[in-house]
Amino acid sequence: MIPASLSVPVMPPLQPVLAELGIQSRDLARAANLSRSAASRLVAHGLLPARRAGEVRQRVVDYLKSRGASMAHLREIVLPKKLAPECLQHAEAAPVNPEPTEPQEESQMLLRNETLTPAAKRHFGLARSPFVDDIQSRDDVFASQHGRYVRAALMDAATHHGFIAIVGESGSGKSTLREDLEERIREERKPVIVIKPYVLGMEPNETKGKPMRVGQIAEAIVHALAPAVGMKSSPEARYRQVHDLLKSSRAAGYSHLVVIEEAHRMPLATLKHLKNLMELKDGLRRLIGVALIGQPELRTLLSEQNPEIREIVQRCEQIAMEPLDNDLEAYLSHKLERAGAKLADLVEPDALDAIRARLISMPRGGRAADAVSVCYPLVVNNLVCRALNAAALVGFPKVDAQVIAGC
Repeated sequence: MIPASLSVPVMPPLQPVLAELGIQSRDLARAANLSRSAASRLVAHGLLPARRAGEVRQRVVDYLKSRGASMAHLREIVLPKKLAPECLQHAEAAPVNPEPTEPQEESQMLLRNETLTPAAKRHFGLARSPFVDDIQSRDDVFASQHGRYVRAALMDAATHHGFIAIVGESGSGKSTLREDLEERIREERKPVIVIKPYVLGMEPNETKGKPMRVGQIAEAIVHALAPAVGMKSSPEARYRQVHDLLKSSRAAGYSHLVVIEEAHRMPLATLKHLKNLMELKDGLRRLIGVALIGQPELRTLLSEQNPEIREIVQRCEQIAMEPLDNDLEAYLSHKLERAGAKLADLVEPDALDAIRARLISMPRGGRAADAVSVCYPLVVNNLVCRALNAAALVGFPKVDAQVIAGC
């Protein structure tokens, strides 16, 4: 709930949201325990009652969510616009009414690394930051239902030589799950060899940087399976060398997975040649799997509309990294518990909806249906860290919706 020490502003008029969701004003009045006249003022003008305005706001939000309203619908309702006068002197820490920004500028700000200040650590009794060097073992990796599915899909591709693409925004946790796979293979001593070809400054073509060629993937395979063996010079001999090494390794009981990070920068020609590698077999048994990991542009690269790569794309399971929206509370609880703290001691319940609403990316002039959630681990970490710093500076005992709104 919003603390009594904070000035509660009016809400945006609710009529557009009610109309879009097909909700009658009288139903809202009943759910929020308001008179018809009070509900009418709220719907038409966004005027909250003078008494217990914070409670009414929360009842309205809870009711609208139960009727299918998304955080895009509720963004302006959940994020209060005013701090109490005694907090305004600290506006540099938590700007109250930031100027509208373009989605790209907003995204860059949210991705900017934030460090928890010593003052914030003292204020909240934290021995260390929950968001720096926070993953030292597999137990530190938060496992949502979707995360567990991605984990299982990666392991299946590694053990059964599948073809998978993990697609997600920067900071969505793709690389963490890849590292988790490698750690699991080591801990459980699974007979899987992970092969990671890479090119520094990889780009789709030579005008922008250095493209990854299929020969470099073959070289990485040879180096992983037989480090002391030199590469054959001709393409045909190199292809046969890779095939023979994979068959020998498979006969020894190993499976193989090629992992390509930043795969959205991979040249189209290299993607086409991956088909040849994946067709290497020993009898009926495939010899190698492939995991592509990249940003949303990878989905465009793997489009079935491109006839040149349609055949290989049809074999690829594409998995999009999902935002934390429904797992936000569990994620933050996990992070703080690993640092020896409790979520309830640092964060007010209303801050969770405020974080979700704050992390809605809305195109300029767009509708709720156009909104996209960017509630990904890195973004959440940065926003919460910034909010903890701001709350400590103004002396708030916990981070609440007002603090989130100003960060």
